[in-house]
Amino acid sequence: MGNENGVECGIIIESLEQLCAPVFAESWDNVGLLAGRRDKQVKKICVALDATDGVVEEAVRNGADMLLTHHPLIFSPMKKINTDDFIGRRLVQLIGNDISYYAMHTNFDVMGMADAAADEIRLKDRHVLSITYEDEIAKEGIGRYGRLPQVMTLEECASYVKDIFHLESVKIYGDRSTAIECAAVSPGSGKSMIRPAVEAGAEVLITGDIEHHEGLDAMAQGLAVIDAGHFGLEKIFVPYMMEYIRREFPQLAVFAAREKNPFWVMV
Repeated sequence: MGNENGVECGIIIESLEQLCAPVFAESWDNVGLLAGRRDKQVKKICVALDATDGVVEEAVRNGADMLLTHHPLIFSPMKKINTDDFIGRRLVQLIGNDISYYAMHTNFDVMGMADAAADEIRLKDRHVLSITYEDEIAKEGIGRYGRLPQVMTLEECASYVKDIFHLESVKIYGDRSTAIECAAVSPGSGKSMIRPAVEAGAEVLITGDIEHHEGLDAMAQGLAVIDAGHFGLEKIFVPYMMEYIRREFPQLAVFAAREKNPFWVMV
């Protein structure tokens, strides 16, 4: 599979797409090889959640041949790629340094992130929260719901989530003394998961990006919410993919870009 010149990018992509096939991505999403050469010989991979200016610069500085992110840098159609635009500037930097750039977003949400997050909080008897793909063999989708390791209060559950995901803070909607046993978890932006969580009979939804009215609406339907942040839960993408690459391609060097929560909270 590999040689002294590394592993061809296309071979790595084939492996990634066996793990999380693009067919599982949402129709609005943009996943796959977004920039660079499929025939590029890869020796070093940089893994990150987002292709920010800092991440791209770090990939260049550390001699990465491939950048792998969760969130795609390109979402909307682009008519021009130049340094006048912040997205174009990053793409020019990646292509100019011959770095192949690959993103795996909602396909990873479905085939990796959901169970990884459920594993972290040790959900038992788990089920798919929102089915987005179904065939004669299986039903797959966003999020999971199931039973927590033990009954706990909402306050205890929030502390549990905060500790497991190594978070500085979480935002909570609901009575702190409410008993919680059935939980739903959906990393990323989870406002669209409120209805599926209610319908599943979950007592709490663990997710991110919940706004004021959404939190109130959830509580009105008997659902507590623990908002752990978009970055807070989805950062598990990085160690997950690093472990996968090291297992499947031990001859390659892989490193995590230095990232942190993009916002900070004053208390």
